[in-house]
Amino acid sequence: MEYTNLEVWIEARKLTNLIYNGTRNFPKEELFGLTNQIRRSAISIPSNIAEGCGRRTSNDTLQFLHISRGSLFELETQIFLALDQKYISENDFQEISNQILTCKKLINGFINYYKNLNNGNR
Repeated sequence: MEYTNLEVWIEARKLTNLIYNGTRNFPKEELFGLTNQIRRSAISIPSNIAEGCGRRTSNDTLQFLHISRGSLFELETQIFLALDQKYISENDFQEISNQILTCKKLINGFINYYKNLNNGNR
């Protein structure tokens, strides 16, 4: 299956687009700070899913899925910080948080799938 058809990748892309839209109005002095860091974390999520799917072994795939999940948790922390600084509204925060939760569930499911492949279970 092509990674672009995977729900986990599609939802991670949606999250990245939410992040780009949500950070457009961050203060200009944050452009090379929190704005850049949030966007980089968001981009890392679907990018590492894609890279993992392009690897030859399920162990390699798992490594990139774990990196993707780590970026997701990093992004979640950064979104809390953006809320603390009042760079995003409570509504935007909630929408992004809901999408983060969706992505967490999907990435965890995908990780479990690959772990089962490694254990010989299908």
